[in-house]
Amino acid sequence: MRHLKSGRKLSRTSSHRWALIRNLVTSLLREEKIQTTDPKAKELRRWADRVITLGKQGSLHARRQALGIVQDKAVVRKLFDSIAPRFKDRPGGYTRIIKVGIRHGDAAPISLVELVSAANEGTERAGSGSAKKSRRARRREAAKEAKA
Repeated sequence: MRHLKSGRKLSRTSSHRWALIRNLVTSLLREEKIQTTDPKAKELRRWADRVITLGKQGSLHARRQALGIVQDKAVVRKLFDSIAPRFKDRPGGYTRIIKVGIRHGDAAPISLVELVSAANEGTERAGSGSAKKSRRARRREAAKEAKA
């Protein structure tokens, strides 16, 4: 039984899985947006939030712990200098997972993982009403805007 055994195995050995997670976290912090499969995205969210919390602490010990996960010193510097200050008032939930679709080769579900930013939150709330409209209604609005 897997009681209290957290984390996904992702069909890999422990060393391969650890390398995968470290690469995904490093890429996410460098690019601030990456595309991967759904199970990897869900596991990445756990580790990315943990690393960003270390960045918010800002201590030397936290920096060394982050260097144990993130593989690039420049990315750790970016984490502590620019990414973590963005989230200083946010208690958690630093990443967003958006389902993109399926991969053509093997039909694996693909997701976009991105860092949440204050700029995205305002536009997301403002645009939430239009997302609930039907496709036909959005086309009509787009046609009206094109004519004007």
